[in-house]
Parts: sequence; C-alpha cells; structure tokens
Amino acid sequence: MLTRKQHELLMFIHERIKESGVSPSFDEMKEALDLASKSGIHRLITALEERGFLRRLPHRARALEVTKLPQQATPSAPSGGRQTFKPQVVAGDRSASAPPFANDVREIPLLGRIAAGSPIEALQVERDKMLVSESMLGAGEHFVLEVQGDSMIEAGILDGDFVLIRRADTAHSGEIVVALVQGEEATLKRLRRKGASIALEAANPKYQTRVYGPDQVEVQGKLVGLIRKYH
Repeated sequence: MLTRKQHELLMFIHERIKESGVSPSFDEMKEALDLASKSGIHRLITALEERGFLRRLPHRARALEVTKLPQQATPSAPSGGRQTFKPQVVAGDRSASAPPFANDVREIPLLGRIAAGSPIEALQVERDKMLVSESMLGAGEHFVLEVQGDSMIEAGILDGDFVLIRRADTAHSGEIVVALVQGEEATLKRLRRKGASIALEAANPKYQTRVYGPDQVEVQGKLVGLIRKYH
C-alpha cells in the first residue's frame, strides 16, 4: 500500500506523461504536492522506485517512467474521503494522526568506515547521507557506518555492508556494538561482560576475542539494522 503522498505523486507523474510525453520537473512536483523542498520529492521518488512503480531512465533529463499503477484508483481512505486526484488538497507528508509508513524514508548521516576485523582509527566526520526506511528506525539518534573486514560474517554482517547504529553509551551483554577502544580505535563487535572486564567478541573463528578493562572501552552505539547494496 502506498502512502497518500506517494500515490498522489505517482498519479501526477502518470497524468503529466500522458498529456505531454515528458515527466514533470522536481519544481512542478513540489508545487503540485505542496511540499516545502525538493528533498521531499526525492524521498517519494526513491520509495516509488523501491516499490517498483517508477523507473529512472539513464542519460536523459526529466526521465521518469511509470512502470505500474496501483490496483485501486486511490489509496485507501476513510469513508467520505476524496476519490479524485487533487494533490493540492493535502499539505505535508502526512497528518499528525497518521501512523508511520514503511516506505517513508529519512536521511541518516554516513560517518565513515567501521572495522569488522582488527580495530581501525575512528571516523566521526559525516561524509555523506543515506536514505533509510522509517521502518528501520525508532526513537533516538542514528548514524550509518560502512563495514570493513570479515570478523562478523557469522552474524550475517559482510565486508562492504552498511550498519545502522543507534547512539548509546551502554549495552547489554551479547549485543553488537560500535566500541571505541582506548579512545582511538573503533570496531564493530559483540560485547560480553566478564566480571569487571569487557570482551569484544568476533563472529568469525579466525579472530580472537579481546578482553579490556572497563575504562578502555566506550560504547558509542548499538546495531539496529543492516543495509546491503547489490552490484
């Protein structure tokens, strides 16, 4: 099921292509849906691409292709809701009372690489942003790191994956965390508490578990999601 804004944008693009043979500009889409910025349009288009309703045509300006339409003429609405396409009626991505939708996305800072192997120097400077589905996010502040190494492969985390991290300074034993070791090196490992000591445990038998004093390890966040790009 599409959100109302996704449905309105899809139908606006479809009708414009039918009328003129050319997809509308981002400015036209922004105005039609009464959004404050083009970034909102970008997020909607990305969500529609992921759902298979839109396709971007390479090497062509304003090149969007509608690959399919929803089975219903309009998204489901309460009794008495409008039954025709009028994008100017709705202001904002959704009303305050509407529940979050799985296809809504949010820009999350991509901070750099994290070692899933021997610890590497911590990278804390934002280098880019990544669109992440709201369904993967909860309360709190999040960031994304690119995984480097193979020490967590038995936990399903591969070299080149992107991990979604929720900022936290504590973690329960057994949770996978971003840990800053001795204030200088960052690593992605499973945390185990052994008395007063902290063990950082790999998920690959070729890597040894390393044990540190409680003042040598700082938890910077906990793993909440995994993003994998296929090439």
